[in-house]
Amino acid sequence: MSKILITGGTGFIGSHIVEYFREMGEDIRTITRQDADLRDADSVLRAINGADCVIHNAALAADWGRYGDFYDNNVTGTLNVLKACVRNGVGHVIVASSCSVYGEEDCSSVKDENSHHNSHYTYFMDRVFPCAMNYYRDTKRIAKEKAIEFSREHKLPLALIEPVWVYGEREFHTGFYDYLKAARDGLPFCMGSRKNKFHVVYARDLARAYYLAYKAKAEGSFIIGNREVADMEEIFSLFCSEAGVVKPRRAPKALMYPIGFVLELLWTVFGAKKPPFMTRGRVNIFYDSVLYGVQKAKDVLGFESEYTLAQGIKNTVSWYKKEGYL
Repeated sequence: MSKILITGGTGFIGSHIVEYFREMGEDIRTITRQDADLRDADSVLRAINGADCVIHNAALAADWGRYGDFYDNNVTGTLNVLKACVRNGVGHVIVASSCSVYGEEDCSSVKDENSHHNSHYTYFMDRVFPCAMNYYRDTKRIAKEKAIEFSREHKLPLALIEPVWVYGEREFHTGFYDYLKAARDGLPFCMGSRKNKFHVVYARDLARAYYLAYKAKAEGSFIIGNREVADMEEIFSLFCSEAGVVKPRRAPKALMYPIGFVLELLWTVFGAKKPPFMTRGRVNIFYDSVLYGVQKAKDVLGFESEYTLAQGIKNTVSWYKKEGYL
C-alpha cells in the first residue's frame, strides 16, 4: 500500500481529502503548520521522508493580506514541496491549484485547461491600490507555472487539481457561510444578480476527484466542478431555503461597488487584520458570470459530481446546524 502524505489536511478542503482517503482504506499521514513550515525547505524535506505520493493542498487562500505572504506560502511553499519530493524519491505528486489561474472576469465563453492564464483581474485604481484578491490568484498562477516547469525538468509525475468554487461542511471563508450568516442576521440587501452563472463543486465530490487522480497516477491539469453550471440566484436561494432564513434582496452593482471600494480602502489605510464584508473583489464575484469546462476530468479521471446541488447544500446546512453555527 502506498504511503500518502497530505499537506494542509486540517483545513476545509484538506479535511475532506483526508476523510475520503481514509474511508477508501488508504495509508495516509498529514502535515500541518505545527509539523513543518512549508517556507522552510529543510523542515519540508524531513516531513516528506518516506512518502510514496504527496498531495500538496496547503496554501494561503484568502482575499486579504500582504503579497509577500501569499508568494512565500503559495509559490515558495509549493516549490519546497516539489524539491523535497525529488530528493525523497516520491513517485507521484498532486498539487492543489485553482480555476482562478484562467481568470475570473465576467466571461460568456467556457474556459478549460487549454485556456490561457489570465489570473489578474483589473479593478478600478488597481495600479495604485491593488486588490488583495489578486494576490491569491496571481501567486497560484505563478506556482502552477513553476511547478510544471520543475516537474518537466526533474521528470516528476505531477497532477494539478483546479477546483471551481467549493462549498461543503467546514467551510467558513469562501463566501457561502458568510452569506448565510448575513441572511440569518436579517440583512435586507446583499450583492447578487439574476443573470450570472456561478460554477461550484461540493467538497466531498472534490475529495473523490483527488482520489481518482491518485489511483490513476494522473498527470496534467484538471478542472473539477459540477456537470451543470447553476445560476448564483439558485445556489443562494437553496442555501437560504435549507437554512430557513429569508434571502436578502439583490442590490445593483452600481450601488455596491463604490461601497466595497471605500470599505476596502479604509480597512487598508488603517491596517485592519481582517477584510470588510465588501471589497472590490467580493463585489465582482457576485455579479460576474464565469464558466469552466470539466470534460477532461471526466475523460481522463472518470470524474463526475455524484451529489446534486440540492443534496450538497442540504448536507452542508445540516452540518452547520448540528455544530451550532446556524
